[in-house]
Amino acid sequence: MRVDVVMPKMGESVQEGKIIRWVKKVGERVEQDETLLEISTDKVDTEIPAPASGVVAEILFPEGETVPVGKVIARIETEVTAAPSAQEAPTAPAQSPRPAEAPPVTGEAAPGAAPSAVPAASPALSESRQLVDVVMPKMGESVQEGKIIRWVKKVGERVEQDETLLEISTDKVDTEIPAPASGVVAEILFPEGETVPVGKVIARIAVGTAGEVPPSTPRGEPAPVEAQPVSAPSPAPAQEVAPTPVAVVQPSVSPVSAPGNGDGQRQPATRIPRTVGGRFFSPLVRAIAEAEGITPEELERIPGTGLEGRVTKHDLLRYLEQRRARPVPPAMPTPAVPEPAVQPEPTVRVTEPVAAPAPVAAGPEVEVIPMDHVRQLIAEHMVRSKQTSPHVTAVDEADVTNLVRIREKYKEEFERREGIRLTYLPFFVRAAVEALKQYPLLNASVEGKNILVHKRINIGIATVLPNGNLIVPVIKNADALSITGLARAIADLAQRARTKKLLPDEVQGGTFSVTNFGSFGTLLGTPIINQPQVAILGIGLIQKRPVVREIEGSDVILVRHMVYLSLSFDHRIIDGMLAGQFLQAVRQSLEAMTEETLLL
Repeated sequence: MRVDVVMPKMGESVQEGKIIRWVKKVGERVEQDETLLEISTDKVDTEIPAPASGVVAEILFPEGETVPVGKVIARIETEVTAAPSAQEAPTAPAQSPRPAEAPPVTGEAAPGAAPSAVPAASPALSESRQLVDVVMPKMGESVQEGKIIRWVKKVGERVEQDETLLEISTDKVDTEIPAPASGVVAEILFPEGETVPVGKVIARIAVGTAGEVPPSTPRGEPAPVEAQPVSAPSPAPAQEVAPTPVAVVQPSVSPVSAPGNGDGQRQPATRIPRTVGGRFFSPLVRAIAEAEGITPEELERIPGTGLEGRVTKHDLLRYLEQRRARPVPPAMPTPAVPEPAVQPEPTVRVTEPVAAPAPVAAGPEVEVIPMDHVRQLIAEHMVRSKQTSPHVTAVDEADVTNLVRIREKYKEEFERREGIRLTYLPFFVRAAVEALKQYPLLNASVEGKNILVHKRINIGIATVLPNGNLIVPVIKNADALSITGLARAIADLAQRARTKKLLPDEVQGGTFSVTNFGSFGTLLGTPIINQPQVAILGIGLIQKRPVVREIEGSDVILVRHMVYLSLSFDHRIIDGMLAGQFLQAVRQSLEAMTEETLLL
């Protein structure tokens, strides 16, 4: 039976993908979830696993071709899977003109120990138990990999079904992964800190026994698992088989450079491995670097703006432009420095503080706190936002005395009826939604030279986690919810954010954000825009203040509940007038709220 391989949909806005490299060729055998090809979209570069085990029967598009999403790009013949296991030689050669490359591994092993060794492993393992694979789950449409933060259970420990097995982190959210079955952890294939593609087997659980766990393969490297069918014939085929596992998984530099010498016509001397110095480089970045003659050491020194400091395509192209633009200037100052006797001293004084790292030695006067994964993402996101958008902040104040009275009157009844506390935040979100309906340009994002005005209003709510980190879950279609519906959504998202139960899709797709720093006693703030949005509303502390009001022609000083509202906006598309009009609409909506507003 032939299984179609289609160009996958890598995100809502992605409609096509470019084939960078076919890892497997026609006639070669591929296992389910083993990397079949590498593709690139305008959002991400990723490896595509095979949907089934078998032999590659057809490749319908060559490398470098851009293919629409959903288009069949290859076909895998799965009937070959059963045939070689029963009779190695007869079936394999009849499959295709090219399978001659795959059968030698099976055929040469037939006279020796392979026929008994490969099948023997399976019955031995299944006599007392059955192994259940644990795979890296797909946590959202745009999420293609996850980083293992912590293994809650170790090899040899028992785990119950739905009990937390490990914690993972994606570029959007940290979450706990439950065990798919009850049993004993037999194998852990990836260590903590490793980033693993979606669908990859990361562990195995032995079910059907609560006793001893037979010896498992060494932890850390998944290569032995993928290479199981070819690793049994040890002496003779070792040299023929070595390039296959190395090209797919092995991150070390020396093995990769060897296959690079004979793989295609790209420059073999500058073959770039997937990881250099612990940093991961995408297929597209590696392809550009190899074509430009960049060495792995040079690539490692390039600063990256991507997830966890990864080098993106734009980082590499920017570096190449800078390198081409100034090949000579670095060499020019060297002969000029010795001439004046005084110049070297100020030069050293200026460069030394920049080049020298800040003191990091721990001691009685210094505490070193490494950033955790989420804090690193927050730092990268904040810096990128400031570099992307010219930030301007406008401030207004609102009289929310009526709103305070309404909440005080109904908060106990609301909590009895709904089971959650009635806070001020749903009222402010409702006011922001009403203002966005009047001024939709603030419910937008910028893409190149285009302004994308979103028809749906999805409000991101800045939420503080127990460890002090920040996350922004999103209320989808907030304009369709009442005050009660908004209160339920805010309470639900906040609770699941603090217990690591959020899904990545629940922190994506926001079109406007609200942050309530007033809950910490802050009067006024200038929040940073949550990219790719163009504005964020900040809510200060509600406090009693004396204000001047005109009553029947006379100025009167009254004590009112007042709150500062701050709007940080992207000055590329929003000017001061529009920001002021938006804040005024928010203020008017808050001041006009009545008891009926809560009941709607």
